[in-house]
Amino acid sequence: MTTGTVRYLIRPGRPSDAAELADLQASVQLQRVTGGKPHPGIAAWVHDLLDGHPSVTPDDFLVAEDPATGRPVASLVSLRQDWALTGVRLPVAQIELVGTAPEHRGNRLTEQLFAALHQRHAADGVAIQMIEGIPYFYRRLGYDYALANDGAPTLPAAELPPRGDAGDFSMRPATAADAYALADLDRLLAADDVWTCPRDVAVWQYEIAGRRAADFVRRAVAVLVSGTDVVAYLVYGNRLSTAGDVFVVAAGALRPEDWPVAAPVMHAYLGQAGREFEAAEGRPFTAVRFLLDPRHPLVLHGPHGVPQRPRGWYVRAADPIGLLTRLQPALRARWQAAGLRWPEPELTIDTYGRAARLEFEDGTLKAVHAVPGEVSPPTSPSVHAAIPPAALLQLLLGHRDLPGLLDHWPDCLLRDRRTEEFLTAAFPTVPVHLWTRT
Repeated sequence: MTTGTVRYLIRPGRPSDAAELADLQASVQLQRVTGGKPHPGIAAWVHDLLDGHPSVTPDDFLVAEDPATGRPVASLVSLRQDWALTGVRLPVAQIELVGTAPEHRGNRLTEQLFAALHQRHAADGVAIQMIEGIPYFYRRLGYDYALANDGAPTLPAAELPPRGDAGDFSMRPATAADAYALADLDRLLAADDVWTCPRDVAVWQYEIAGRRAADFVRRAVAVLVSGTDVVAYLVYGNRLSTAGDVFVVAAGALRPEDWPVAAPVMHAYLGQAGREFEAAEGRPFTAVRFLLDPRHPLVLHGPHGVPQRPRGWYVRAADPIGLLTRLQPALRARWQAAGLRWPEPELTIDTYGRAARLEFEDGTLKAVHAVPGEVSPPTSPSVHAAIPPAALLQLLLGHRDLPGLLDHWPDCLLRDRRTEEFLTAAFPTVPVHLWTRT
């Protein structure tokens, strides 16, 4: 193991790094699956990210270079994307492929890479960084568990219907020509009070036909059609998992009223796909594993399955008040839907260091400003709510509603019942229908 006296060069990735980064990541990721051998799916994914990916350029990689050899010995990649909530688009960076060669561990290279990454994202105005990975580890780097990315029940293969009540609907594999209809559908879904990651035409074409066959995150895309019109989509794994599951990562429909009929058709299609994988791979197909919110319509309109505990995404927002500012349209829409108007010119949320001053005109939110916080927010007459930054992040993302936050955080304090009613309407729990760009 090298010592901490080595001064590594932290630099952006380059196209010429492709082979070495693919070898590095393939040798350190998912080794428990490969028995210590390089993972070919990880290598293919790295090559795809560095070769025509619509959301990534080589510069989105950060590399720790060994000065003695000039070779990459640790790296990560930031996958830029927009998430949507009630039509609000937020710039988000999903961090993936964080890895260090074994002989260079112990030199705090992950911390150095993340420090450079956070500095870059602050300069670029990225609102949120998100990562899924080692339990607790990323809390040390400023991340908090603030989103759940599945939790829907798993359906045993025997519980899947042999066929759905199709009506006018039928399912087929998507083609690149479907990308225009799928992008239109995503634009409509982005207006809902649900977290989504909408894809444009180029991204849909890439997902359908642009990845290498071995790419670890390659998915199968199917469309539900009525006549010749694409009215829904289903995205699932293109092979069985090690446990024999078919993973479902996304599903969306043009019309909410179609789900009672669309869902059984999708369930039957997944059963057919699982049986085809079983025949091709020579392994038993055991279940469909929905990596979806338990409230997703595809889940609600299906058979009861085996409950699963949600997994967590760790999230960092360097400026929660800035995130609150970006979400103003969502807050206005929720207060309007609840028939609530704030009776004062201002409402102040203090985060024990900085504060958000919400300005109102005729009861309607007009602006949010960051201002210095109070020395003792709970005792200040100008403060309506005192909410720690990590708690505010969970509130803003809809991971917890206000009653849940008050139960979980003793230092989350409100001035009066009117403030509680107003903020409860502003911050409900939000379903997470995110199929992130990887």
